[in-house]
Amino acid sequence: MRNLTLAIALAFLPACQTPAAGKAVATPANSIQASTAAQDYKPALDTRTWRGDVVAPKTQMAVLGSAHLTQEDGFDAANLSALLDRLAAFNPTIITQEGVSGEQCETLRNNPAIYSESAMDYCSDVDEAQAATGLDVSSARAQAEQILANWPATPKPADRRRLAALFLASGDRPSAQVQWLQLAPEERRTGDGVDAALLKILTRAGELPNERMQIGAALAARLGLQRIHPVDDQTALAVWTRAGKGLDDAIEKHWSTDKSDRYPVLAEFGRARQNLSTPDDVLAYYRLLNSPEIQLAFIETDFRDALKLPGPDYYGQQYYAFNDLRNWRMVANIVEVSANDPGARVLNIVGASHKAYYEAYLDMVPYVELVDMEVVLK
Repeated sequence: MRNLTLAIALAFLPACQTPAAGKAVATPANSIQASTAAQDYKPALDTRTWRGDVVAPKTQMAVLGSAHLTQEDGFDAANLSALLDRLAAFNPTIITQEGVSGEQCETLRNNPAIYSESAMDYCSDVDEAQAATGLDVSSARAQAEQILANWPATPKPADRRRLAALFLASGDRPSAQVQWLQLAPEERRTGDGVDAALLKILTRAGELPNERMQIGAALAARLGLQRIHPVDDQTALAVWTRAGKGLDDAIEKHWSTDKSDRYPVLAEFGRARQNLSTPDDVLAYYRLLNSPEIQLAFIETDFRDALKLPGPDYYGQQYYAFNDLRNWRMVANIVEVSANDPGARVLNIVGASHKAYYEAYLDMVPYVELVDMEVVLK
């Protein structure tokens, strides 16, 4: 593997160079001392200790660990009603969702050798919307932002249709759905940039339920919000691409190992997933998904166990790095979309295996106050 060859060359480089005058060459003893120093070292900075210095209202951050509803066979979105009632009571002013922005999708499309062609699985097609509006992703996004900056207190149906079309052209289908759902049924028609092709997208004919639409967009429309923010980041796929097929094989084997004997709550999760026929069933399922017990079971049997996978390529650590990088970048996007609204109430909707990471990393921000999702869902 070319990366392994490069790593070996770099590892031996210091020994091959002529030492600088007066500088000792590292010896095994020095290496042991350095290792001990690294283990004992603690960073000087912990921004969590600054919380008492924050004068602005704290930003309330709630994280909903969600199932990917497209993977739940025969799921009826009507059974989300009890869950939506609980989330509406939290009354978020900003909602984020695990989707990739149109701008990043352009980057992924233009660099398949770096980010892998599988990145396209996370991006919606914008061709029809761009044909309808005559705008590319960046131009559509710019116009949408300008309209939102001057959004009237009582928008006309034409305003919402126009904004929905712009969101579609910018690659943001959930935000387009937020606008569409706030139109009266008779106003959900063509016009103002929405043609027959876009009408089909907006009515979601034949589409499976997914949490970005049936939870995020539906809740935003119910609360009178104008958009739902995509915060996913797939550029960490560069790590996976560089690792090569060996990472695919190693992680497929890792995932295929049954670990339910270590965490009985995983069996409870399996049973709950088979019974989603009423709103109360779905609410109970989401309560389980957001419990600390299932959160730890998910990440310890996957990402923590990956760190224990043997070498020589240590694919488990590369997989862990890929996932960790993606989580850090997603949290950075959450901070960005909420930074200009001190005191905002933010609901972050994300696949359940990301929830614990979101909360751990958001907890490092001194002006953030985490909200207990178990309390929200009571």
